[in-house]
Amino acid sequence: MIASRISLLLSAVLLTSSLRAQTIPAPQDSTTARLMQRLATLSADSMEGRRTGTPGSARARAWIVQQLKAMGARPAAGAFEMPFMFRGRGMAAGDSAAGVNIIARIPGRTPGGPVLVISAHYDHLGVRNGEVFNGADDDASGCVAILTIAERLLKDPPQHDVLVAFFDAEEMGLQGARAFVNAPPVPLASIAANLNLDMVARQDAGTLWVSGTSHSPFLKPLAEAASKASGVAVRFGHDTKDLKPGDDWTGSSDHGAFHGKGIPFLYLGVEDHPDYHKSGDDAAKVDPAFYRSSVEFAAALVRRLDAATGTFAR
Repeated sequence: MIASRISLLLSAVLLTSSLRAQTIPAPQDSTTARLMQRLATLSADSMEGRRTGTPGSARARAWIVQQLKAMGARPAAGAFEMPFMFRGRGMAAGDSAAGVNIIARIPGRTPGGPVLVISAHYDHLGVRNGEVFNGADDDASGCVAILTIAERLLKDPPQHDVLVAFFDAEEMGLQGARAFVNAPPVPLASIAANLNLDMVARQDAGTLWVSGTSHSPFLKPLAEAASKASGVAVRFGHDTKDLKPGDDWTGSSDHGAFHGKGIPFLYLGVEDHPDYHKSGDDAAKVDPAFYRSSVEFAAALVRRLDAATGTFAR
């Protein structure tokens, strides 16, 4: 989710002193074990908090691209990496910064029609005062989830094309998602919906939320069916203007950029926990069973969305 402010004080000495081992809970099956191992890798101290424009961000990006290549995914355009420039909050007039999105395309059985975009952001807050903000839940969890879903879609192709998007600079104001919708690799009108995953691994409140159905009520039956099929209970909400500040998640993550273009969205996430935007957001705090259930629900939801994509009215 969007950080209220972004700052970075990084030195080799401070970084070395901040390194800490992450011991993840032992999962009970190979699928969950792989999820947790990937999560620990993407949120490791060696990624230096994945702040946009840092060496840690570049390492995280290289790891994600390697995972995509290993599973046989193809880039949506000429390359997986799609650089963009942006002006972030607090920048002086005329200044800009660089980010890099990662976009893959999974061909559907009937290409050339509507497209589904599934997304997560790989950036986080970096290193502050010698502490690494690893962002295991925010949002390494979403990235690893859609890597898992992408593998399944490649083995059993969807009906329609699916774009898999790993956005950069979300913490700086949804900059990667904004760059994507302003210059998409496919015609914007062909994007039927966005499914965005941001913070799907922590079970502190015991609830995975689905937001967006108040804006697009026709999506709610699909999420309900996916919940039933996966056996995962979800709650709907956090998407109406009558809520107190911060409780309406309509613009709280990358789906907000799609919503701004009139594209229907569903957002999966948990409520803020004690380690939200803190250095304690580590893989060791994740309940493997809850995380696995979130991924299974998201995977079932992708299939439901894909099956219905041709019926969406824009």
